Amino acid sequence: MALDTHAKAISELASQAAMQYFRGTLGIEFKQDQSPVTQADKDVEAKVRSYLNRYFPDHGVFGEEEGQDTGDGRHMWVIDPIDGTRSFLSGHPLFGFLLAYLVDGHPQLGVVGMPALNETFLGVLGKGASLNGQPIHVSDKSHLDQAILYVNEGDKLYSDHPDLFNRLMQSGQTRRFAYDCYPHALLAAGHVDAVVDYDLQPYDFLALSPLIESAGGVMTDWQGRPLELSSNGAVVSAATPALHAELLELLNP
Repeated sequence: MALDTHAKAISELASQAAMQYFRGTLGIEFKQDQSPVTQADKDVEAKVRSYLNRYFPDHGVFGEEEGQDTGDGRHMWVIDPIDGTRSFLSGHPLFGFLLAYLVDGHPQLGVVGMPALNETFLGVLGKGASLNGQPIHVSDKSHLDQAILYVNEGDKLYSDHPDLFNRLMQSGQTRRFAYDCYPHALLAAGHVDAVVDYDLQPYDFLALSPLIESAGGVMTDWQGRPLELSSNGAVVSAATPALHAELLELLNP
């Protein structure tokens, strides 16, 4: 079975597990940093790990809830069982499931599953990107003043980088605030042109970069560097290289 076929099967497994809890009894706990975790987070990750251990016993696995198993040191799967637990626990349908496959530390495949929307985005480097099996591609927008710009984690940006926040509020033709992975998936599908995101963990972004790049877009950190396990979690996605370059200038005046 091809890797992309496994990825689709894992996304379906994760979606079914998450939807058994959505808008139901969640069993909420809080970590040391006060971020929430539900029984659904734990159950989804456990089911995905079981699948990966069955079919890829030599591969490493890094999950938000259970940490990292290094495996053979070359191949690694990275899991965010529920990207947007705060959305999930409040009944908001824009939570996702994220799965990345890395070789020698470089993302090669990314899945964004949206269980409540019945949508699965898949990107494989060199093979293109799809939504529910149909090809998708980024937009052709190359100027920020013509772009639909999403700002993720706006409250944290406002608190930590008020000058940058103010610049963002004067940018783009249309601006929206959001959280979680969905704006990046919408960018891969051509509906959104740019996303500025902040304070992420590797399992939050490693599935997004191969999806966006496979759809023809660009995703890096704020300094324009490729994303990897050690990236600092401040990321930017853009539909075109020209738009990406304009965003980097905005982020680094």
